[in-house]
Amino acid sequence: MNVETLKKEVINGKLISKEEAMFIANADLEEICSAADEIREAFCGNGFDICAIINGKSGRCSENCKYCAQSGCAKTEIESHALLDKETIVKEAKHDAEQGILRYSIVTSGRSLNDKEVESACESIRAIKKETDIEVCVSFGLLNEEQFRKLKDAGVTRIHNNLETSRRYFPSVCSTHTYDEKIETIKAAKRAGLQVCSGGIMGIGETMEDRIDMVMEQRELGVKSIPVNMLNPIKGTPYENNKPLTQDEMRRIVAVFRFIVPDASIRLAGGRGLMEDKGVGCLKSGANAAISGDMLTTCGINVEKDLEIINKLGYEPRLWN
Repeated sequence: MNVETLKKEVINGKLISKEEAMFIANADLEEICSAADEIREAFCGNGFDICAIINGKSGRCSENCKYCAQSGCAKTEIESHALLDKETIVKEAKHDAEQGILRYSIVTSGRSLNDKEVESACESIRAIKKETDIEVCVSFGLLNEEQFRKLKDAGVTRIHNNLETSRRYFPSVCSTHTYDEKIETIKAAKRAGLQVCSGGIMGIGETMEDRIDMVMEQRELGVKSIPVNMLNPIKGTPYENNKPLTQDEMRRIVAVFRFIVPDASIRLAGGRGLMEDKGVGCLKSGANAAISGDMLTTCGINVEKDLEIINKLGYEPRLWN
């Protein structure tokens, strides 16, 4: 087994095994990053899928996810607000579309939106689709198939629901909902005809095997957009003393993921601003998508800067998977 052979096999259509992914994870960094970039180019060309998010409903969350500043177990001073009104959501969507953003995602805190909130969100989404051409994604928690169908009818094309980590490690991260509930949510969205974006958070105490198991699960679920978040240790959260991963650790993670899901959008997400190069190394190691602008409770990288980076690297903003 060697990196060059596995690279060629992946390009020729092979789906690598967990054992092979573990081998890649322990191989020479520069070799696997170069190979991953070749795989990315073979499957995805120079297309770059860029999106932005809005904190549609903030704080007061019932869930105890240890990484999140909005979590019920966090001791943080986060501004809380109910679901934003239609005018605000549409205004931000139009602003992002004018800047060159391809996808606009409305993200809400809490276990899930209730039926009344889903209907309110649908009104906002219908207005967005009437006034812009931007793709609309939502991250509304553990919804059911009927709710997803309403959102699809309103104009949503994709839902977001991170697995966060492996099935083995997930109970150490959150105990107020289960891994199986997350998987059922993803399956319900797919049954409703929606695409799925599902990734995880790196640097929360997981192992490389946990990361690989997570992506293997997402591959089995048919997920084609995988956000890669690097933990930003926020004071007041249980992970406030975690040491952020290094750029090289993130490059290795991205490269391994590209070998596992060669045709996916591997999307740099939260924590990218902590890297000295703002993720450029990862974008040369198999990543081909990013969340631009601010995250939910932390600052990100502005759209103008991101478009400059994308163009410099020879990418072209384009919807992908």
